[in-house]
Amino acid sequence: MFKKKPNIKSLSPLKSSERRRTADQIISDFGIEVPTDSSADADDKAASTIGLTAIRKSILPEPALSARFTTTAGPDLKQVSGTIYVGSHEGTGGEQRVLWVKVGDQMYPTVYTLWHNPKIVPLLYTPLYVVEKLQGGADLMTPGLQRGPPFPKKATKGAIVAIASLEAPTVPMAVGMCVIDVSSLGNTQGMKGHAVETFHWAGDELWAWSNANKPGRDPPASIDAWDERVEEDSDLVDRTAAVDLDDDGGVPLNADPAERSKAEQAQGVEGEDAPGNKDFVDVVDDKELTTKEIDDAFKNAFLFGVRHHMEQNRNQQNFGLDFPLSQSAVMALLVQPFLPTYTPARTASLQMKKSSWKNIKKFIKYLDKQKIVKCKDRDGNEVAIIDIDFKDPQVETFVPYRLPKKDAPTGASANGKPAAPLAAESSVGQKLKLISLLRPKEKLAPIFHASKADPRGLYTPHELKQLLIAYVESEKLVNPNNKRLININPQLANTLLGSSAADTAALSTGAMARDALAERMVAAAAPFHAIIRNDADIAEAKPKAGAPPKIQITLETRSGNKTVTKVHGLEPFYIAPQPLADELRKTCAGSTSVDKLQGSSPKAPVMEVLVQGPQRDAILKALEKRGVNKNWVEVVDKTKGKKR
Repeated sequence: MFKKKPNIKSLSPLKSSERRRTADQIISDFGIEVPTDSSADADDKAASTIGLTAIRKSILPEPALSARFTTTAGPDLKQVSGTIYVGSHEGTGGEQRVLWVKVGDQMYPTVYTLWHNPKIVPLLYTPLYVVEKLQGGADLMTPGLQRGPPFPKKATKGAIVAIASLEAPTVPMAVGMCVIDVSSLGNTQGMKGHAVETFHWAGDELWAWSNANKPGRDPPASIDAWDERVEEDSDLVDRTAAVDLDDDGGVPLNADPAERSKAEQAQGVEGEDAPGNKDFVDVVDDKELTTKEIDDAFKNAFLFGVRHHMEQNRNQQNFGLDFPLSQSAVMALLVQPFLPTYTPARTASLQMKKSSWKNIKKFIKYLDKQKIVKCKDRDGNEVAIIDIDFKDPQVETFVPYRLPKKDAPTGASANGKPAAPLAAESSVGQKLKLISLLRPKEKLAPIFHASKADPRGLYTPHELKQLLIAYVESEKLVNPNNKRLININPQLANTLLGSSAADTAALSTGAMARDALAERMVAAAAPFHAIIRNDADIAEAKPKAGAPPKIQITLETRSGNKTVTKVHGLEPFYIAPQPLADELRKTCAGSTSVDKLQGSSPKAPVMEVLVQGPQRDAILKALEKRGVNKNWVEVVDKTKGKKR
């Protein structure tokens, strides 16, 4: 519903009594259980009140604000109005976000409320690629329902539900209303029709709203309290640690290198003496891996990543690793690049959700239990590696294997469609030219017809002014007493003049300055732009509607005082994000990662490069090498709360 920005009126504070009534109504409507002290007497009203107060503050924190809003929804753009409730949860630094939305008599929680209040609504699951479609405004169809039957008992027709991806099953990413009784479904295969009507999602305009004009907050990596199987998996790490890696033909990490090589050959995974990648892929069985094989692959990848940094950064402190390492940094820096994804089946199998740990947090805790790393809980939902034992026997005796050959990265063209593959350094040294163009609107057609020019063509501002001069000269509208004035005829009055004071004065006097009229001509045209690479012909380019894009560099503070720098909007400038990230990793001597920008279109995703530390100048220098003018870059420094 909130794909387009709603019209939100002025916020006003909620009275304490109104906030309590609203919170109590939410608790009642959603059947939220109020926590009580089991050791207190049944008649102890104080204990009951404490529990109710706590759940009220969690559901709708104090102080809270509210405002009326209007928007449009559906293919017929039906107008919808309602009320938003704004507040700040604990641990967010007082950042105000939209927490609840009321339309008619129905309350809807936003993802921010769900991230801080687990299990207040039923949670449904669907593949990640379906979630990406939901984030484009689509509804969830019945065949898209996963991890059932049985489905949650409360997911009945008309119930509000949350939706998470199978890849991140503990993080709700969308909110909607069941249009059928999902709980009674016995099978979803072969069924048709809608299951959930999507109302709100991470990435829409409600998610993006902030009283401080900050972008929407990224979802957490995982929320354990949303995990339906958290109790039965509580001893998962213990059971995993007890697994004997010598069983079932496995290879112990401290095995003799010769024995390890033989075992690898038997499994189709050879070490440094392996043949070329093309021949090697033929040796590996293209089959689904078992859970134990997936576990071994992730652990070996981590050990490989540590050894790689030890060898490549021997003279740097901590071998170039910047502690503490976040969960995302561990995956991007030490695990993902070293997975043996030789075949499509192996690539599909080697996902953390298919391991016995299910998520990166439990994987890191397992490594801590093995005494390979030391980790520390951070922000309640994440864990960070604060140290690695580089002298651990499992690290020292690890024998690297041949990594799969990576495909050339691809970029997106200026018109948003996939472009031809970009070579690793194809953008370095390129020459770029940004051309701003204008397309006349339909009301200007009479002027162009009189000048025998194409009314739907693309022109520079100077060319538009020249066409206007040609028109006024052909119509003999130049004032004979003052050639800087143009006499206003009915055609100019209808096409270029409006109801402003200056235009009204021109109509009354019957004349207007030539330059002022030329400005009206430019203002009455729609902007287009084209980015030309390496002196290519403008005729071969396909200009795109809208103002020229800008590459955005954002500096943010995470985990208290840790600064990161993010850059996105590279694709229109023919810059492949991954090679840029690889260069910045070396230039800045810190970790980098590339991920899809939150809220970008699934059909034409925008990739974002993240660099540890305040690296604005290094990024600007790297962009300059790739032909980017500094005027095409916008820098937002959120660490100081201002734009520069």
